[in-house]
Amino acid sequence: MDRWKGIVLIIIGSMLWGATGPMMEWVLNNSSISVPFFLTIRLITAGACILLFMKIRGQEIFNIWKERIWLKQLIIFGIFGMLGVQYTFLAAIEASNASIATLLQFVGPIYIILYISWKSKMFPPKYQIVGIIGTLVGLFFLLTNAKVDQLLISKEALFWGICVGVAFALYTVYPARLMKEWGVLVIVGWAMLVGGIVLAIVTQVWKSDEWGNLAEFPINIMTAVIILIGTIAFILFLSSMKYITAVETSILSSVEPLTAMIISVIWLGQILGAWQYFGVVVMLIFVTWLSIAGEFKWKKRKSA
Repeated sequence: MDRWKGIVLIIIGSMLWGATGPMMEWVLNNSSISVPFFLTIRLITAGACILLFMKIRGQEIFNIWKERIWLKQLIIFGIFGMLGVQYTFLAAIEASNASIATLLQFVGPIYIILYISWKSKMFPPKYQIVGIIGTLVGLFFLLTNAKVDQLLISKEALFWGICVGVAFALYTVYPARLMKEWGVLVIVGWAMLVGGIVLAIVTQVWKSDEWGNLAEFPINIMTAVIILIGTIAFILFLSSMKYITAVETSILSSVEPLTAMIISVIWLGQILGAWQYFGVVVMLIFVTWLSIAGEFKWKKRKSA
């Protein structure tokens, strides 16, 4: 039952995060707001709201700052996990579009599988190898539309896409012990606040001339919706990791790029080529295969 709870949490969380991609693309395209400024506001606002909500409910939020070992892990996660995945994701959107950015993030599970295999000094199971190959084949069609000599995205977009995949892998795997010890909300709230403050200091956001954009309608409304939906998505995503493995979490999060793609096509009018749609189908097939095979392996281990 807990496993199915984790599956529901990750699917809903991934769909919500996927929906924020086209929204952020719209904001970046329809205003002069930059990625660092937008992300600073988003992280600090969301993190502060989560921690304030917990404090009002009488929950302790400062104890983690008294434990040096845990505090070090929290800061690492806040900078390289939370800030890392959000910054690279937004940068990939700015360099290409929401669909491409989320699809490149989708390669993240491969990094996780390879990392876990390296750490355990074992090759991935055959079903994961098949899934990896199938995912990469689908991704090839999505990025090239079956034209080997033509990449449909810029080198900058590809760079940020690779970075967001690595950051997504770290974001998925690293905070497991932190959340188990301190809870999801505490970790998400502080990680957002830490990441946002670090970015604010680096960019000296108080000197920015972009503050006036936040008063413009409907930019302000869209920004508020993105912060709300994105925060809920992060909480649901990380909560799911209490019930299912990191590999299963990353695999099931495949609904994220699909959600972003569907919304981008319907709302932003982005049209894909025929072979790109074929790539979507290929990725769906192999993600389904990975999920079914993973379920079978899990039941087999449980009954052993």
